[in-house]
Amino acid sequence: MSAPPSAPGAAAARHTGASPRRRRPLSATLTEVVLDDGRVVMVKRGEDPGATAAEAAGLRWLAAAGAVRVPAVHGHDDRWLVTDRVPTGAPDARAAHRLGRDLAALHAAGAPAFGAAPPGGPLAAYVGRAPMRNETGDDWPAWYAEQRVLPYVRSAVAAGTLGPAEASRIERLCLRLPELAGPPERPARLHGDLWNGNVLWGVDGEARLIDPAAHGGHRETDLAMLSLFGCPHLDQVLAGYQQVAPLADGWRGRVGLHRLFPLLVHAVLFGRVYARQALAVAEAAR
Repeated sequence: MSAPPSAPGAAAARHTGASPRRRRPLSATLTEVVLDDGRVVMVKRGEDPGATAAEAAGLRWLAAAGAVRVPAVHGHDDRWLVTDRVPTGAPDARAAHRLGRDLAALHAAGAPAFGAAPPGGPLAAYVGRAPMRNETGDDWPAWYAEQRVLPYVRSAVAAGTLGPAEASRIERLCLRLPELAGPPERPARLHGDLWNGNVLWGVDGEARLIDPAAHGGHRETDLAMLSLFGCPHLDQVLAGYQQVAPLADGWRGRVGLHRLFPLLVHAVLFGRVYARQALAVAEAAR
């Protein structure tokens, strides 16, 4: 019996022109497919409207910078995204140093505005499973508050993860962002969801980035997110970055501000423990 048109193997065939020979489910949404021509691809099911289009556009935008390495996109439709598989190995200091240099080059490729979506990417995108709108702005503190912090504060309050009084503490911090944000920066081309799980350490000694929530933003946000959940050889990533594009004075003191966005997204998706961490950021900035 042939596979239904919506199956991962059929999606791989549509977008690569080769027949599937073997399939190996890796999760509820991700399947490794071996093709009859010997190639191996990853087939990811989009769980939300526009998710595959947003991710495909993000991967292509990152690749277009000629800086970081990402899996090649073979194609996508409303349900499926098909990309190259990355054979993974162990992280090492050399690969981490090069990743830092490459991230600096990616950020320097720039974006038209803070919040700008990748070319062809939808206004209504996602960061993980959380909705993320790519509304644009020219002033980073105001844009970051209005588009990357306060929407998730409101969602967390609606879900009961944050209390109204607690939300007010984060709202007061947003009012102080102009004085806390450091010197103005040009909009950078961000991965946008750069936690350690979205860095694949290839067997060839090169790191690759997956699952972007790409948009124009502040370059310190990507680096703050990378450090949030632990990244192997983070000191080498930062050393490589600083070698190419030194960060503005005081950047270490701003890490918490840039973590507010991912912490609040996690509070919406995963609960109270991340809301407490976001509140600790607000307290530390007093």
